[in-house]
Amino acid sequence: MGGYENGDSPAAAAWEGGVILGVDGGTTSTVCVCLPAAMPPPEAPGSVAVLSRAIAGCSNRNSVGENAALETLEQVMMQALTTANTDRSAVVAVCLSVSGVNHPSDQQRMLDWICNLFPGNAKFYVENDAVAALASGTMGKLHGCVLIAGTGSIAYGVTEDGKVARAAGAGPVLGDWGRWAYADPSWARIAALVPVVVSAAEDGDKVANTILHDAVQELAESVVAVVRRLTLCGEDGKDQFPLVLVGGVLEGNKKWDISGEVIKCISKVFPGVCPIRPEVSMRTNIRCYEIFAILWGLNILRLWTVWWNLQLVRRC
Repeated sequence: MGGYENGDSPAAAAWEGGVILGVDGGTTSTVCVCLPAAMPPPEAPGSVAVLSRAIAGCSNRNSVGENAALETLEQVMMQALTTANTDRSAVVAVCLSVSGVNHPSDQQRMLDWICNLFPGNAKFYVENDAVAALASGTMGKLHGCVLIAGTGSIAYGVTEDGKVARAAGAGPVLGDWGRWAYADPSWARIAALVPVVVSAAEDGDKVANTILHDAVQELAESVVAVVRRLTLCGEDGKDQFPLVLVGGVLEGNKKWDISGEVIKCISKVFPGVCPIRPEVSMRTNIRCYEIFAILWGLNILRLWTVWWNLQLVRRC
């Protein structure tokens, strides 16, 4: 929490009007952020008043099973409330943005479950984590494409009129060819190989470089498929569109720039791509998509739509 513990942040006294919980649930970790419901519209993601932040393990039901995933989600939300010196009776809204929520039936099961945890007048929103990741780079406007590459990968796009498309995101059973991937249900075991491969590639290992080049090509192709399906690039393929880049695989690695190579591949097909990397608040070390997991669901970010349109023009 960047030094804020046990509700001692400047925002801690503001929860009398209720609190909002936003959850970014992934395969490696799950993060819950607690915000005061009565906060004024923030000037920027980094200026959002945060009461608390809690971290737990995997909440992807396809990885650890539904019961374990729900236990993790409940644990991280209760921990965030305790750290903010409040409890579930103060919750006025919850937005769950969780990997593995891929079908309306997934959403409904999670909605039925969460309704029993909080007051009956609270509002609940459930989406795949790709939705919050997209909103984190577009200041809440659900338009464009997001590429997530972490423990898992997915390309997800939305048009201005609400049409959606996705590619990849099949998980290790369908997404990884090696039979070793099937021997253990822990997907994090597979993800832990990434820094080893990158390090070997940086040292000149040919096999490691081939692996990374193949991965770059597959990530780029997943984005191209989504953009083409939704015509985000326009009829001539040259229109500008935002591409939000999220996930540990696309961060860092100065010598072997995976995200840079992915963008190069996509730019050859769609020269109008505008890559966006969500900010991290230096004050709280909270990633913007953790905050947007809350704000997107509550539609607070509609106030920022004009601001975002101006920024997109400047970035491109």
